[in-house]
Formats: sequence, structure tokens, C-alpha cells
Amino acid sequence: SRVNNAHTGIPWCERHSPRVLALVGPEAIGSGSWGQSPRVGWCGHIQDPASQRLTWNKSPKSVLVVKKVRDAGLLQPFKELCTYLMEENNMVVYVEKKVLEDPAIVSDENFGAVKKKFCTFREDYDDISNQIDFIICLGGDGTLLYASSLFQGSVPPVMAFHLGSLGFLTPFNFENFQSQVTQVIEGNAAVVLRSRLKVRVVKEPRGRKVPVPNGLSENGAPAPGQVDGGKQAMQYQVLNEVVIDRGPSSYLSNVDVYLDGHLITTVQGDGVIVSTPTGSTAYAAAAGASMIHPNVPAIMITPICPHSLSFRPIVVPAGVELQIMLSPEARNTAWVSFDGRKRQEIRHGDSISITTSRYPLPSICVRDPVSDWFESLAQCLHWNVRKKQAHFPEEEEGEG
Repeated sequence: SRVNNAHTGIPWCERHSPRVLALVGPEAIGSGSWGQSPRVGWCGHIQDPASQRLTWNKSPKSVLVVKKVRDAGLLQPFKELCTYLMEENNMVVYVEKKVLEDPAIVSDENFGAVKKKFCTFREDYDDISNQIDFIICLGGDGTLLYASSLFQGSVPPVMAFHLGSLGFLTPFNFENFQSQVTQVIEGNAAVVLRSRLKVRVVKEPRGRKVPVPNGLSENGAPAPGQVDGGKQAMQYQVLNEVVIDRGPSSYLSNVDVYLDGHLITTVQGDGVIVSTPTGSTAYAAAAGASMIHPNVPAIMITPICPHSLSFRPIVVPAGVELQIMLSPEARNTAWVSFDGRKRQEIRHGDSISITTSRYPLPSICVRDPVSDWFESLAQCLHWNVRKKQAHFPEEEEGEG
């Protein structure tokens, strides 16, 4: 079975687990057909984002719990959640090994019996992508970004609890977690498919071999460290944004941006942000970009302090391929990071290719994709918050 992205018809779930998910609702945009008359038009039905629902073909049996590290305030919620999942729902719970190495958990004798039941893994060493049916995040937006980085192929549904500082991507409150988790496990929850970027970095060989970071190929298998000509290739799945900046140099960054092989602009300034709609409310918004709902299939290109009054943020269709390289006349190198991680230097001859990934992140909603998004804008970013204009007294209105 496959689940189709409502916007593009691209399969987003090709996991090997028998517990495959289904996205149900009215006809998706991909179900339309082109008109046969001389005036060609779109005859299909565009799906209402609020109608997207997530159901289970089989009940989930394994869950990954991602907890914000070095936060003592999350220890008690973490213990309560894991105990509930194991004892009340009989689920297999996976956690990162370093989470259980927290001194407060190690010294808690009351939690000892539950602690023995955990399945543990280590980032960059263990692949758990085909063993997880469901993800629960405890913390801020960073926990969701971290969970995304663990799955370089398809991503299980993610339920994120707001226990951090901002919480734009974490809509659930922990106070009544039992009923909320139970409702999701039983199925028929609202979901939004957050598109990700597939990023491929190809570097020219420079004398000695460099260990390849945790880059994985599109099907989840380790990416080859060498490509034709001895170049080094790495691949990443990015939920928020790819940032190319000037790093520690005092010179302007100078990078060329190609779209489907055509040079569209040269960025001169502090850098450029290539973001998903999910990332449009993060760094891109701070750099002056528009905020885009995650259901919109798009890629945003936003300059960082451009040395040009006319360079404005632009939105391009999802699925195009961007290529970013140092300009031949660039005075210095550039630096690139992926959701704020894996930061590395880009030199002449290196290239960064970016396109929409086949594997979005299914994020579970409290109500629906539209309501949750506007609630986050209001609560976290205080969008459109201002003192209201006073109305005219009745006598003045009459005189007018």
C-alpha cells in the first residue's frame, strides 16, 4: 500500500512495516484531469487541507520517544509517557541511548523496571527507520527537526508536545496526554504533510579523503562517499531550511543560484536561505520572507542582507531543482548548514543541489492543518496583534 501526497501524487510512504498508513478525505488534487477542449483547464477537485485525515491499517506497535536533552523539567513527563505507552498500550518504546544515561534517570529506582524494557539506539550508528510506526516528541521545535533528521527515507507520523520555549511546530499540550495519545493510536487524526528538501552536496577532492557524515541516499541506504572523478557526495533530508552564508569571513558571500540549469541570480550579501513552507516561519521570516502554509507545494529563496535593494524573497514551485555554487569571482568560501546542523565549508568547484523530497514529514494536528497553523502564528509569533482602533461615538457617526 502507498499513501499519496495530496498535492503532487508522489508516494510518501514506502516503509516495509505492515502497519502502513492511509490518508483519507475528498478527491486529491492529483485526481483531476485536463480538459479536452481547446481551452485547456483543470477539472479536478482541490482538496481542503482540513479534510486530510490519518488512519492506521493496523494499530501501531512501536513508538520512538524523542526528548529534549539537558532539560530536567522533562524527566517527569518522559517517565509518565513511557510508562503509559508500555503498561497501558503494550507498545515497544525506542529512545536514544544517551537519554537513559541522564543521572536523574539512572538514579531513579522507581523507574528501573520500565527502563529495562526500552529499545535503545545511537544516532549515526543504528538505523531504526524500518522499526518505528509512530513518533512522539517532548520539547520544542528542535525535537521535531531532530526526529526528521533520523529518518532519511519515509517518516512515521509525528505527535509533538509543546514542552520547549517556542513550540510553533509542537501543537499538543501535555496536561491530558493520555487521552490525546489514545485518540491518535485509535486513528482518524488530522495530519499535515510537511514537505522536506532533498539536498545533495558534491565536493571536489582536496588531497586527502574526508570521512562522510551521516548522509543517506533517497531510499534510506548509505550514500556512496565518492562519485565520478573522485568527488565526495553527501545527501540530507531537510525540514526547515538550507542556509548558505559567508561564515567568519568579512567579505560578502558571492554565490550563483541556478534553477533547472538556468542561472537566475547571483547572491551578494550575507547569504541565502532555501526553505520549505514549514521553514518559512523560521529563519526565512526573520529575513523578511512571507509565511507560507505547509500545505502549499513550494520552495522559498530568501536572501540574507542582500547588497541590492531589488533582491526580494521569491517562491518557486515544488519539484524544481536548485543548484548553488560559489561564483568564479568570489573572494572567499561559503558555509552551509542543514536545519542548523552538519555545518561545513563550500569551496570553488563544490555544488549544492536542492529539490523537493519524496518523503515529507506527516505531522499530527490537534484540530486541523489550517486552525493549528493560525493558532501557532497568533500564540508564538503574535501575528497581527495590535491595539484595535477606537470606533466613532454614535453622534459623530450620525453627523458624518
